[in-house]
Amino acid sequence: MPEQWSKKRERQYDKIRKSARERGESPGRAKEIASRTVNKERARSGESKQASRTSTKDVSSGHRGGKRSGQGSGGRTRDQLYNEAKQRGIKGRSKMSKRQLLNALNAK
Repeated sequence: MPEQWSKKRERQYDKIRKSARERGESPGRAKEIASRTVNKERARSGESKQASRTSTKDVSSGHRGGKRSGQGSGGRTRDQLYNEAKQRGIKGRSKMSKRQLLNALNAK
């Protein structure tokens, strides 16, 4: 953990890292997820010297909470389903709706 992190950020890092490990992430990936999340929160609150536009303008990671992971309430996006159908070689996928893609993937 970088020296410039406050005690609060260190606690946040530990909590996120442990949570990622419990979900089955590798130790290295868990550390990466935790440090990226903490650094983004630092940027959003003005604690860091540099911050990307997405760090400051995007939805906070705490609020977002997996909405883009494809495992939220809406499930995977149509594009994610389409790409999986493409990898599996499902014919007619370009004309399928999200539900049709999901059904085709589940059938195969």
